Amino acid sequence: MRFLLIDRIDEIRPGEFARGVKNVTMSEDFMQDHFPGLPIFPGTFTIESMAQLGGCLAESAYETEGGQPRRALLAKIDKAKFYEPCRPGDQLELHCTLESALEGAARVNGEAFVKGSRVARAELTYVLMEVDVEKVHQQREELYQIWTERLRAETTER
Repeated sequence: MRFLLIDRIDEIRPGEFARGVKNVTMSEDFMQDHFPGLPIFPGTFTIESMAQLGGCLAESAYETEGGQPRRALLAKIDKAKFYEPCRPGDQLELHCTLESALEGAARVNGEAFVKGSRVARAELTYVLMEVDVEKVHQQREELYQIWTERLRAETTER
């Protein structure tokens, strides 16, 4: 994946909700052009941040013992709304709630906050597909390991 837009997952309850973080930094190459002299994190990337966390949540609800894991593919974005722009130095607090889950689909409500103020929201619909490509599964597992490293460390300390 070219754009990894989650830095960590702070909490996940499969089938219920997930919370994560995206740190907005000036070092991301797209910030130089969006916009020169007035850097703003693109709204589409705010939605993509929520979508990546929501996809992880949707996939966690469908883990199967020994079966082929299903991968969440974003199929629809509804009711997207932006309240405030995000700038370098902001920390996006991402909240996703699983609203419904069917055999091959899931709907997630996503919200993004900066310092407790909501900056964006969207309803995200995913198709859950069996993917028979080992490289995809390896990549997802590596990402999920990185994103949840802190969460696993906190659980181990308890």
